[in-house]
Amino acid sequence: MAKSSASAKGGKKSAVKTNKEPAAPKTPKPLDYSKEQELDAYRDMLLIRRFEEKAGQLYGMGFIGGFCHLYIGQEAVVTGMQAALIEGDQVITAYRDHGHMLACGMTPKGVMAELTGRQGGYSRGKGGSMHMFSKEKHFYGGHGIVGAQVSLGTGLAFNNHYLENGNVCCTYFGDGASNQGQVYESFNMAKLWSLPVIYIIENNRYAMGTSVQRSSALTDFSRRGCSFNIPGIEVDGMDVRAVQAAGQFAADWCRSGKGPIILDMQTYRYRGHSMSDPAKYRSKDEVQKMRTENDPIERVKQRVLEKKWADEDQLKDIDKKVRAIVAESADFAQNDPEPDESELYTDILLPVEA
Repeated sequence: MAKSSASAKGGKKSAVKTNKEPAAPKTPKPLDYSKEQELDAYRDMLLIRRFEEKAGQLYGMGFIGGFCHLYIGQEAVVTGMQAALIEGDQVITAYRDHGHMLACGMTPKGVMAELTGRQGGYSRGKGGSMHMFSKEKHFYGGHGIVGAQVSLGTGLAFNNHYLENGNVCCTYFGDGASNQGQVYESFNMAKLWSLPVIYIIENNRYAMGTSVQRSSALTDFSRRGCSFNIPGIEVDGMDVRAVQAAGQFAADWCRSGKGPIILDMQTYRYRGHSMSDPAKYRSKDEVQKMRTENDPIERVKQRVLEKKWADEDQLKDIDKKVRAIVAESADFAQNDPEPDESELYTDILLPVEA
């Protein structure tokens, strides 16, 4: 019987890399929130909800131009994830980005002013709904090109890896962007170099308007990284406690040097893809059922009431204060001056004269 080439030469048998699918980590149990955590989550998600409702109103009145994608229904995802991060961790996302900005600590006034194209906005009125940034809050943008932010987020994670600063990058994208080629190029690079990046797929089930069942051969998005040996977890994205638990697990995974990980956030948007989308591809009954049974804010509210940590009047008072903050931001945004014409020539790369 012929000997193997390794044994015939008397050398060691060479290691063989396999593309065996990694064992999926177990989804952690939702956290057991304290009274303070529940009320903080309620307030933070309510701020996003009321802000987005006001943005929708201003769009209808013509104060916001261009595209506008609302985050209503998905508030638990970014609220829970942000609670799992530490100072210095970065966030980058796509064009449905207002909620991410608020969760990162960017001011409602600055965000709303940018939506209305005013000089007090985070991009001085030049970026609008889809393109604003805050280096101070480690928020590296909303991005209008589908999937573009995934490679950029991978680059941010490479910077963390290179500097050995212990930070992770939360890179958000949707179920539609999950089918983009650059996503998989990023996955490959991130795994090769064990980059500290959390890929968060906000799976709201419809992308622009086509259900995942019709557009994706593999609808279990937690397994999208299998061919790159990137593990994934499916998460109830309508439960802020489940999101934070998964976020903490993922952040610890990355900080320990294990490389990237995918979180498949099962969530839902109540409005259309953008303000111009009537969302006729799904039934009103489907949307109402989700609102009634799984609304992330109502789930917190019910837990608070059941545990008698607050009564209806106290929760209404929180809502009243949140509405006042949002109203103030809208007033500021409608009265703040538009950018000076000189802004057309700032923040752009000009050719160097010979």
